[in-house]
Amino acid sequence: MATELEATRFQLQKDRMLRAAARCFNQKGFSGTSLKDVSALLGLTDAALYYYVRNKEELVYLCYVRAADLGREAMMEAQNGARNGHEIMLRYLRNHIEMMVGERGPIAIMSEVPSLDPAHREEVLELSRRHSIAFEEILRAGIRDGSISDCNVRMTGNAIMGSINWIPKWFHGDPEMAQQLRDELPEILALGLKAD
Repeated sequence: MATELEATRFQLQKDRMLRAAARCFNQKGFSGTSLKDVSALLGLTDAALYYYVRNKEELVYLCYVRAADLGREAMMEAQNGARNGHEIMLRYLRNHIEMMVGERGPIAIMSEVPSLDPAHREEVLELSRRHSIAFEEILRAGIRDGSISDCNVRMTGNAIMGSINWIPKWFHGDPEMAQQLRDELPEILALGLKAD
């Protein structure tokens, strides 16, 4: 029982650390962020941070893996009980935006991929490719079932994903803006895609 509790505590603290690191990386970039910045934001000693990561490169890598995991979770949840591709797309956008601006945010912007070690870089790029392909398949499914207008799924997918993935760069925690993003942005991004 004690080890299960310790594992839960470790995971909660690690998630807290990755959210703080995402905030720092989103605001200052990879080169402008130090592990001291992250530990100061958390109220931890530098030594405590090294309990979770070996260095800054590993920290940004873990932030990107977390971002990919949350994106995949948002997409999987969107498919539960949805009637068609358009509904899945809207649910996914709402879920993903909620993860970015809600209690689980922020999520790191994957803008520092070149700073990763080659093996980490390839893994993160592969996770990103899989996510893009899965989103394009949602669009294709909507075109097939008649709920989404015919479109260039690659270009449409890139435009929509680019829009939501950049939210953490300019969103800084304002609750009113968070609610507007939840309520309005999915509809704005889907405007013009709903079939007549």
